[in-house]
Amino acid sequence: MDDEVRALLGPQLFDLLPLNVAVIDRDFRVVAANKNFREFFGEWSGKRCFEVCNGSAQKCANCKAEAVFEDGLARSSNETSVNREGRACFLRADLAPLRDSGGNIKYVVETTANRESGRWRREYDLLFERVPCFASIIDRDYRVVRANEKFREAFGVDGEYCYQLYKHRSSPCAHCPAALTFRDSREHVSEQAGIRRDGSPAHYIVTSSPLLRDGEVTHIIETAVDITEVRKLQAKLNQAHHYYESLIRNTTTPVVAVDCDERVRIMNPAALTLLGWHSRQLPAGKTLRNILPSTFFEPFQGVLDLAESEVRTADGSSVPVRLTAINLEWHGKCLGRAAFLQDLREIKQLEQEKLEAERLAAVGQTVAGLAHTIKNLLMGLEGGLYMVDSGLRRADAERIATGWGVLHRNFEKTTTMVKDFLSFAKGRLPEMTLTDPGSLIQDIAELYRNAARQQGVELVAENGQPAGPAPLDPVGMETCLTNLVSNGIDAATMRDTPGGRVLLRTREEGGDLIFEVADNGCGMDWDVKEKVFTTFFTTKGGKGTGLGLLTTRKIVQEHGGRMEVQSTPGEGSLFRIRLPRKRLETLAAVGEAKRQSETKQ
Repeated sequence: MDDEVRALLGPQLFDLLPLNVAVIDRDFRVVAANKNFREFFGEWSGKRCFEVCNGSAQKCANCKAEAVFEDGLARSSNETSVNREGRACFLRADLAPLRDSGGNIKYVVETTANRESGRWRREYDLLFERVPCFASIIDRDYRVVRANEKFREAFGVDGEYCYQLYKHRSSPCAHCPAALTFRDSREHVSEQAGIRRDGSPAHYIVTSSPLLRDGEVTHIIETAVDITEVRKLQAKLNQAHHYYESLIRNTTTPVVAVDCDERVRIMNPAALTLLGWHSRQLPAGKTLRNILPSTFFEPFQGVLDLAESEVRTADGSSVPVRLTAINLEWHGKCLGRAAFLQDLREIKQLEQEKLEAERLAAVGQTVAGLAHTIKNLLMGLEGGLYMVDSGLRRADAERIATGWGVLHRNFEKTTTMVKDFLSFAKGRLPEMTLTDPGSLIQDIAELYRNAARQQGVELVAENGQPAGPAPLDPVGMETCLTNLVSNGIDAATMRDTPGGRVLLRTREEGGDLIFEVADNGCGMDWDVKEKVFTTFFTTKGGKGTGLGLLTTRKIVQEHGGRMEVQSTPGEGSLFRIRLPRKRLETLAAVGEAKRQSETKQ
């Protein structure tokens, strides 16, 4: 190389090098730098290397230049520096000693090259391969020129057309997002369905983005998120939704469900029919409050069960129902509440028919034995008539008087029996009024206490656990209790020893109103106890007609209740009247409706 070339090349080569070059003295001050260095790190004049390259006021902890000054050996390292814009950069640094004519190390030359592009490429390659979605690059012929690992596992290797890989088609798709991006250079998103390499269906949301070169779209990068499992779950949810929707729609139980804002979400056909709701628009919250019981809209825990309630239909009429309600929740969050209704109109009618059937059955049992009783009375009348006739023929005044006495006694028996039977057989609804059971038994005890005392019997009324007022026919119930008290006093007088006692009491038990009359009299054996409610059965001989307990049972049945008896020979008997309060309330409602109907007429 001649001197002229060396003279021209020396200073120009320093700036022509495609590297960042700086000369550093022993004080780490930059004494010379090329154009690339200035453009990359900025102004360096009068600054130390760590101030220029790292923006630091302190020397680097592992300074390579210092080591080169000490041993004169060239070194290389990977460094992180800060460029003129303050951005961190990854650089490769090469340091070498620069000696003077005497061989002494006077400077260190440092060359740095930006390694960001290589590192970024590796990172981008890793990101492309490991990104958790299908990623592919497609050219203008729709050929997949590159695909990531997830794509290859699902659809196959690259090199084939996208429509072949995605959907096993032989021609491009009709609604291709890549085609749209090639056309308008914009990003497009769509949901697609394809076929995996194993033949199973695949659902995915694909995004096509343009890759530009010199302002022209040369390739498309497609990223697709696999939503196959989501679609499977969605299908199962839809199936479950249709299953329960069909179940609710076709059940004969009326169902009404509201959300937390009392908007009606479900009102199945059975509920629409029950409520007479013919509008296509479901009732709003205010209207619904007029339809369902107010208790449904109040806070409750667990299950709300209203055994007897009412709903109001679209035409304003009331329907008796049983309402069961539940709160609808999900992970402690309110979703609303649902009501399940049971129409009680038919049940109420059946209850009325059952009560009437029970009353008629009691009458029928009595009629069954009527012929036998009348036959016995007629035989007595025939005997008396024979004695009168024979006495008249014989002019026997004593025989006539005896026969007339027989006729008179049997006539009185017949008259008493017919009156009692007509009273027993007369069918009527009890006239229900709200009555205090405790006051009722106290009044009866006061009425019979003196009569019982005269017969050596103590009559006690007990109201230890007061029962609440209930709809009763006070006259009818007084008849029942006086019959039982009278029988109890008679039984107590038949004790072998003094100390007869009759106990009259009332109490509540499981929704039933209970009246009990207990005595410590002679008691009844099994045969007598079995016959005590049969037609005209009596243990009083000629003193009774046998209709007392039958009348009592009939009145109890008219109240919708039943009678129970417990007895032990020689120890006493207990007669129990059990009246379900629900039936008493039903009878009271029926009686009130009948009275209102008669008033309107």
